[in-house]
Amino acid sequence: MSFEQLGLSSEVLRAVTEEGYDSPTPIQQKAIPIVLAGKDVMASAQTGTGKTAGFTLPLLQRLSQMDAPARGKRGMPPVRALILTPTRELAAQIAESVASYGKYLNFRSAVVFGGVSINPQISQLRKGVDILIATPGRLLDHASQGTVDLSQLQVLVLDEADRMLDMGFIHDVKRVLALLPETGKRQNLLFSATFSKEIKALAGRMLNDPQLVEVAPQNATADRIEQHVYKVDKVRKRELLSKLIQDEDWRQVLVFTRTKHGANRLAEQLGKDGLSAAAIHGNKSQGARTKALAGFKDGKIRVLVATDIAARGLDIDMLPNVVNFELPNVPEDYVHRIGRTARAGLSGKAVSLVCIDEAKLLRDIEKLIRRELPRVDIPGFEPDPTIAAEPIRQGRQGHQGAPGGGGRKNRSSSQSRGPNQGGGRKPSGGAPGVSSRGGSQQRRRGA
Repeated sequence: MSFEQLGLSSEVLRAVTEEGYDSPTPIQQKAIPIVLAGKDVMASAQTGTGKTAGFTLPLLQRLSQMDAPARGKRGMPPVRALILTPTRELAAQIAESVASYGKYLNFRSAVVFGGVSINPQISQLRKGVDILIATPGRLLDHASQGTVDLSQLQVLVLDEADRMLDMGFIHDVKRVLALLPETGKRQNLLFSATFSKEIKALAGRMLNDPQLVEVAPQNATADRIEQHVYKVDKVRKRELLSKLIQDEDWRQVLVFTRTKHGANRLAEQLGKDGLSAAAIHGNKSQGARTKALAGFKDGKIRVLVATDIAARGLDIDMLPNVVNFELPNVPEDYVHRIGRTARAGLSGKAVSLVCIDEAKLLRDIEKLIRRELPRVDIPGFEPDPTIAAEPIRQGRQGHQGAPGGGGRKNRSSSQSRGPNQGGGRKPSGGAPGVSSRGGSQQRRRGA
């Protein structure tokens, strides 16, 4: 199937073609026609399969076919479409997609999230914005200051809805919904990597007779990811990680830890081992996070150590290796973590370093993904059988206004970027919304 067969306009098709895409992914094939028909959508797909373009492309076309609402009582141009996301990184990447695919349409877009001054964003909003990409807390800041008008919203997109709830934003999301027109007076699109009972309950409140779109079993991992478990004592994990990186000559590795402090400590230790490393998590300033991510993408930083705030939204071209230095407390996060590799039809490797304390976490993960992960023994790193398991603190890092999501505890804003502003990811192969092969304009089929 081609994008032309999905009913997209010539302006949107031209932008898609110039980005190097010619074939939609399964989620795009199913979701785009439904969105174009004006129906509400509840869509689920594996991470890295093109969900972003699955709503961005039809959203742009829908707005081009709808009459713009009149100015509100305050004389401020109302926002026509709102894309709500849980993290800064995801918001920025969606904004880039909107700019790229909408460059032949006369729309103004902006992105707001925590980490920088709110004043530039206020100036941008006052000039008028058609499409607003936002994290919940920062959006509520603007609403409280009267700098954004959502009263005539035509389309609402809730992206990575499960992560939004996981990070404790459910109350902020409800407050945002209260600022919008009634459910039946707007089109509503809910996209998520997984569907829990809580997500379905939220969908029942915000969606109007939605069409369900699923292209993979819930909590499935991509077949193209080679997954292995290395059993090792906790105190020797860092030593084993350094050995694997150097022996296997991994040039780009995304490593997940359970805590922010652990991420900082591991990055520092790897640096002492002679490996260029940086940490990225919610306590880092937006400037530090952007710098670390840019260095990782361009090869200056070999190892990026992250907490689960980076498990969603990070779109790193051709990332070959993901390491779980510590298993996540919540098994679904394993799926999201390793989903950073094997994107856009590529293959990847996911390695988990597991100590005796994490035996139950590993069993929970294998139960969720319905497969036993192969074990690999490294001579000299066999676990000490005399070491007893110690309890792991339960709970998910990032609840209640995690800084990465622009939550209620730490908010500021990012100035928006138009089609020719900002230097983020520019996709160039496969299908839209899926990570690209940096800079190449080679076309290939979708995921």
